[in-house]
Parts: sequence; C-alpha cells; structure tokens
Amino acid sequence: MPVNLNPPDPASLLPVPGVMLGIAQAGIRKAGRKDLLLIGLDAGARVAGVFTQNRFCAAPVVVCRQHLSMIDPGQGIRALVINTGVANAGTGKDGLARARQTCAEAAALLGCTPSQVLPFSTGVIMEPLPVERIIAGLPQCRDALRADVWADAAAAIMTTDTLPKAVSRRYSIGGATVTITGIAKGAGMIHPNMATMLGFIATDAAVSQALVRSAVVHAAQRSFNCITVDGDTSTNDSFMLMATGKAAMAEIADAKSAEYAAFRDAVTAVAIELAQAIIRDGEGATKFITVKVESGRSEEECRKVALAIAHSPLIKTAFFASDPNLGRILAAIGYAGITDLEVEGIELYLDDVLVAERGGRSPSYQESDGQRVMKQTEITVRVVLNRGKAAATVWTCDLSHDYVSINADYRS
Repeated sequence: MPVNLNPPDPASLLPVPGVMLGIAQAGIRKAGRKDLLLIGLDAGARVAGVFTQNRFCAAPVVVCRQHLSMIDPGQGIRALVINTGVANAGTGKDGLARARQTCAEAAALLGCTPSQVLPFSTGVIMEPLPVERIIAGLPQCRDALRADVWADAAAAIMTTDTLPKAVSRRYSIGGATVTITGIAKGAGMIHPNMATMLGFIATDAAVSQALVRSAVVHAAQRSFNCITVDGDTSTNDSFMLMATGKAAMAEIADAKSAEYAAFRDAVTAVAIELAQAIIRDGEGATKFITVKVESGRSEEECRKVALAIAHSPLIKTAFFASDPNLGRILAAIGYAGITDLEVEGIELYLDDVLVAERGGRSPSYQESDGQRVMKQTEITVRVVLNRGKAAATVWTCDLSHDYVSINADYRS
C-alpha cells in the first residue's frame, strides 16, 4: 500500500490551455490496460527537459535530445508520445529506428514534422518496441484528444506504480493567473541523475525558451534528483516542462525578475509533490522517510551524506522492521566521502529525538524513544554537521520483502 498517498481526484486536475491529451489501449505488452498517451501542444509552446545520465540510455531519450536540439522557435514541439510496457532501451539501431517511426506516424496524424514530436517509453529493458501496436493505437489517441483527462493520462504511463500520480495548482504570477498541472510515474529503479521515472509538467505561463530550460533544470535538482527507492538509475528517466504561453501575461524573459523566480518556484513545488508521490508509492514501501542534512560547508557535501543514508539497504531494512539500529546511520555518514569530517561535532536526530552527539550515543537517548519514532509511517532523519550553513534534503522509503517479490516477478 502506498504511504499516505491517495489517487488524484480527476476534478482537481486543471486543464492547461494549449494542451490536449489522448489515451489508448494499444496492447503494447499486456492487453486491457491504458498504455499509450499522446500529448498535443498548440503551436508556439516552449518545451525543455532533463534526462537520465545512464550511458545506456534508451532510444527515445536519444531521439528526444536530438529533436529538442532542432527546435524552431517559430514552431516548437507539437506532440509527445508516451508508451508503457516496453522501455525500448538496450535495443541498438533498431530501437532508434522504431522511436523515429513513432515520431513520423504521430507527425503525419497531427500535421507537423517528425522533429516536432518527442517519444518516451518505459517498461522492460532490452525488448523490441512493438511499434506496429503504437502506430495502430495513435489514431485512437488523436481522436480522443481532450483537455480534461489528466487523471487518465497519469494512469496510462504507470508500470509497477499502484496509483497514478498527478498534481494541479494555480498561481498568481505578475498579476496573471497561471495553471500548472503535472503527472509522473515511478515506483522502482529510482535514483538521482535522474531519479524508471517519467514526469511531465504543463503550464499556460508565457516564458522564454531559455527560461523554460532553466526552470526545468532547477526543479529537477530539487525534486526528482532528491529521491531514491533502490539506488538504480534508469535508462529512460525523463522530466519535461511545457509552457504554452496562453495565459494573459507578458512573456517572462528576464532570469533576474521576480516573475521568473515565482514561476520557477511554482514549477519546483509541483515537481516536489510528484517526486514525493513516487517515494510514497515506492515498490513495497511502508514508510516515507525524509533525510535532512544541515550545517554543512556546501550543498554538495550535505547531499552526499543524505544520499549515503537514503541508499543504504541496511538502514532501509531497519526502518521496515521498525528496529532502531541507528548505528547504521552513523556508519553511512562516515562513508559518505567527506574526508575531513569531524565526527565529534555531528548530531543525529530521529524526528525530535537526539540519538547521537560528540561521536557516540547521546546520554539522553532511550531505545523506547527510537522505537516510538520507527513505528511511524513518516519519519525524519536529521543530521547536523555543525561545520557551515548549507543544507540538503532527500526523500526515500524503506526496503521490504515486497520489493524483492515485485522485482523478481516483474516480467511475468
């Protein structure tokens, strides 16, 4: 069961002017489920994205990067095609050809060029993409294009997720009302750089291409690059930001303006909600864990410590068992790679409980206090390094028996 996560209320998901969505059951890997999504964008939309840093990146990631590098400011990206079931990764030149064929077929249906279409895939790695099923399903997607089906779109991109993930918010930016709606998928193979996750956020804000790119990088670093389920970086991770410019506002083009800061922070807030939903629905998760590292010399060293804790299978299994075997956290701090770390200055807290200080167990710490916190479904681990003013936060989950079962049976 997801940790304190409910399915999105379709009525709460706001249409974004300039964005249409169409879903089909294409039978890409399993019959009888939504598995193909077409996102159509009005001409002039600004689109940017960040992708996995896995060197064995999937064919659609390669094609997306190429098409984004070819953007014509007067036309822009007109469509995104997302399939689940098969990742089209580890498929060589044939996989690239199938991804490009997907773009060509979508472009023919929508009256644009193939380079104006971005393909995305998620699912099993090293299986050929059944492009003929995608081609057969695309007309259904086109005919079903609507502005108000974000909940169906979130369901159509799921793999091992137990719930769709979607967030919608309205903000006032520069005196104009701006809509931001996003969907994401992911439950396992989640690890920064990027954290198999896909994320798509759309807004009607008017923003220059350069600042859409800047905002998506900023948001990713503070959301999807701050989550980890199992430490595995997927071949397909992609996070896209689409700005249609339909809101009644002047285009935001100054990176130093208050309007850009408000836009960037709004996108980041939506991205954080989606990223946290992925962790709450982590494969087999029973607990949602926030790891905060404070008073470091740099954000980078704080992230190193936070990720060392969040990645540790020993720590994650202890959380699953509600066992306050908290020396494992000290060990992770010690091997995080901060070579000049003075352990005597570190404080470790479990929620409000001071666990360790001055290089060892705090005299005030009681095992019963640790057990009380460990039984909660939401827990905060706070590490105070006492060597500077920087901080970083990472979100993770516990590691349960079900995680092993889910991944052992993934292809069956």
